Amino acid sequence: MKRQMMALATVGCVVLGTTMVTMNVRTQVADAHCQVPCGIYDDAARVTRMKEDATTIEKAIKNINELSGQHDAQALNQAVRWVNTKEEHASHIIEVISQYFMAQRVKPVAKGADGYDAYVESLTKYHAVMVAAMKTKQQANQEAVDALKSAIEALP
Repeated sequence: MKRQMMALATVGCVVLGTTMVTMNVRTQVADAHCQVPCGIYDDAARVTRMKEDATTIEKAIKNINELSGQHDAQALNQAVRWVNTKEEHASHIIEVISQYFMAQRVKPVAKGADGYDAYVESLTKYHAVMVAAMKTKQQANQEAVDALKSAIEALP
């Protein structure tokens, strides 16, 4: 029993250390695109990539749930890796929405001007994707993934 407790404590330290290193190493630059602006846009490719990210999140959640009942070091190691993968892909979606779509593609429209309602609708849909991606970080269930996939599908 004492060996198991020490093994779990060691794994916990490794998880904490890995998380801290990941947080420190992670760059702030999204691969969403440049902000020159270069005028080269491929919205469909960005949406396709976000769908792939959502599918990866779904797989990660499935594996996290399968591993959650196991308590050996290998299972804990794999669970941590899946949690990190889930976090990375959810963060990528948030970065693409904020740094590519909202910063570069959605153009502000003054209140009362033509197109204002469409502008607000676009902002609302992009925000919904960001919130859904955030929820997949907080939860490990299929409902969160389904909400994310639906939000991505609803994009203009």
